[in-house]
This record gives sequence, structure tokens and C-alpha cells, in this order.
Amino acid sequence: MHITTEEAARVSLAARQGARGAAVSLRGLSKRYGGRSVLEGIDLRIAPGEFVAVVGRSGSGKSTLLRLIAGLERADGGELVVDAGSDGQGLRLMFRGSAAAARKTVLDNVALGLKGAEGIRKARGRWRPSAWPNVPASGPRCCRAGNASASPWRALVHAPQLLLLDEPLGALDALTRIEMQELIASLWRQQGFSAVLVTHDVQEALALADRVLVVEDGRIAHDLAVTLPHPRERGSSAFAALERALLDCVLGTGS
Repeated sequence: MHITTEEAARVSLAARQGARGAAVSLRGLSKRYGGRSVLEGIDLRIAPGEFVAVVGRSGSGKSTLLRLIAGLERADGGELVVDAGSDGQGLRLMFRGSAAAARKTVLDNVALGLKGAEGIRKARGRWRPSAWPNVPASGPRCCRAGNASASPWRALVHAPQLLLLDEPLGALDALTRIEMQELIASLWRQQGFSAVLVTHDVQEALALADRVLVVEDGRIAHDLAVTLPHPRERGSSAFAALERALLDCVLGTGS
């Protein structure tokens, strides 16, 4: 079950030749806050079009790793290369929570940052409701509308080369969360972007990712390949076996 970073990268790259996503390379990356080491000696390569999930206990360094890749933090040591365009426009972030403008419709919220009629056309092609973000609606439509208004869907409508996700679905109910995971997976397969997801949800990591990294005490302790075909069957015995193995890694109960 445990494989090296290089082996996992080769598996994913072989499956995704020709993907348009960005490549990411980290060598010996470290980060400290004051005298405390948060990340130490991180070596990681993400192939174009690869979807990598990062799991681990709270305080293990998951979100710091994502922020370093995003350029929101500066490393204290090592090398980080993100091939997502020199202007940084190929990189998009999805954070937990909503950032909707209440005086704009869902479509207008999604189109923020896109120019003119072409921008509206792109937004409409990916998201059709014209509801207002704070107006109640029934069932999944309400949740979809609310989240479409937020930064996650503004990020996706830009068709990024690299998408960074920091628990963007954490506030949703269980069924809507699964629906949104399936939407992200569908757009990833269509667009071929690279993705890094930070999550506490082991099942979410396995449902979406090619690889799952387990971070412990600022280091990558496990690097697991997920070779199940998409879309993933969550009720299958193979999925359940991977979930158990990953939980063992996270909880430190595995061999």
C-alpha cells in the first residue's frame, strides 16, 4: 500500500499524458514560525493533470503546505517550482466558506473577474441559475447556488491549470458535499487541470484523488496511489479497503 512519491507520480503521469495542468516540484521545502518547525524536508512532484489529496491530523502542516504552493507563504528553505504561467493566472484557490456578493445574482458572482460578454457566456455555460445568493431555495439547488456564488466556483470558471482546495466543502451537509465532490471530479476530468486538496475527510480524498499524502509532524509520512477508476464507487469493497488502509495511516494504527 505504501509507495514512494516518485512511483506514485509515474503511475499518475502515465495515465494522464497530454494533460494541460501545471507541474509542481518541491525539494527539501521547510517552513518555520518563530522557533517551531511546521514543515521539514518536503520532497514532492505533482505531474500535469494529477489530483493529489493531503490528509493528516490538525496542526500537521497540511494547510501550510498548500499556502506555500499558492505563494501565500514564503518557505524558509528548499526549492518550490510551480509551472502555472509566469503571471500566476493559471493558479486558483478554493477556500472553505462563502464569499458571495449579496447584491449580485449567482451568475454575476460566478462571472466576477471574467471580462465582458465572453466572461458571462463562460459562466453561464458552467452555471445556469439566476437566483440571488441569499434567497432560500429548496434542497441541493440552494446549496449549489450558494456555493456557486463563492470563490470555489469563481475559481473553476477560470479553467485553471492548478487548483488548490483548502477544505472548500467543509460547511456543507453530507449529501450536498458528495454532490459537489462529483461536480469537482467531473470538471477535473473535462478540463485536465492539476489539483491539490487539503481535507480531513478520508473518504473525500479517496473519491477525488490520484494520490493521497498523509502529513505527520511536518513531513510526508505516506504517499498512497489510488488506482480506482472514475467515477469512484464508494460502496465497493476496493474503496472500503483503501479507506481502512488510509485511516490506519492517519491514525497511526497500521503496520
